[in-house]
Order: sequence, then C-alpha cells, then structure tokens
Amino acid sequence: MIPALKHVALGLVLFGAAMGTLAAPSLAQEAVTAAADKEALFTSTDPKLHANKQVAYGIVRDLLEANQWDKADQYLTERYIQHNPNAASGRKAVVSYFIDILKRTPSAVPAKIKTPVVFVTAEGDLVTVGTVREVKDPRDPSKNYTSTWYDTWRIVNGKADEHWDSAVRN
Repeated sequence: MIPALKHVALGLVLFGAAMGTLAAPSLAQEAVTAAADKEALFTSTDPKLHANKQVAYGIVRDLLEANQWDKADQYLTERYIQHNPNAASGRKAVVSYFIDILKRTPSAVPAKIKTPVVFVTAEGDLVTVGTVREVKDPRDPSKNYTSTWYDTWRIVNGKADEHWDSAVRN
C-alpha cells in the first residue's frame, strides 16, 4: 500500500471508531482439519529429520494412543525434560503421570494413528506435531469449535529428551 494511503486508511478507522460507526470485528474461523495421510507427515527425505519424525510418531502411536508406557524407554531419555505444567520431568515421572494420575491403561498398538494430525515439522533436533483440538465455545456451551494443539520434542540420540506443548495448569 502507498504510505499516504495507509495514513488515510488509519484515519478512517480512527474516525469511525470515534464516531461509533465501526462494525464489530468478525469472529469467523476456518475449522482446523486433520491431514488425509497423517503417516506421510512423519516422513522426510532427509535421513536425520526422518529418524526424528519417526521418534515422534512412536510417541504418538505407542505411548499416547496405545498407552504402552512400558515402552517409554524406547522413546524417552531418562532425564526427559517436561515443560507441561501438569507433569514432572524425568521418564519415570512422566510414566507415573499417565499411569497413576491419568489412569491410562494399555491397548493394542494401532496399525495407523487415530490422532487428528494437521502438520508435522522438523528442523534440526526439534519435531513439532500439530493436532486438531475441539473445545467448548465459552460464548455458547452448546457448541464446539476447533483449534490447534501442539507437541514439540527435542530428539537427542534417537529419543525425546525435552517436551513442550500448549497445556495450561489444571
């Protein structure tokens, strides 16, 4: 935009706000949807990124979906640094959180993941998995809307050594 037009546009917005004639901002949102081929997102032509994405895939499939926490040593380092405010750091503490606090019980490992994955990105030693999150609408509790949840893992020597997500304390 031409600089002079930016000032005119800003002036119109400020004038409209001062006169009370601006419409309320639109609250439209595009729904967040899962990828059609979620497994393909956990691959890369770069061997290192592919290996890191496969660790994240194993965490999602074996640990988070199938609750096979007896396999945690295959995917998580012993020191596993946890940035989720609801779980302590350390592999033993994370396993205890899922088994003892959340009361997750093992199930069969699925052939394909069910988690509604939107994207998987990998850069260096970090892998981020974005998923669909369905949430109650605080303006209308009879309705839900979608948002994005993420988990990011730092992969060190073939295992997740650090974890971040969008959790808040509960």
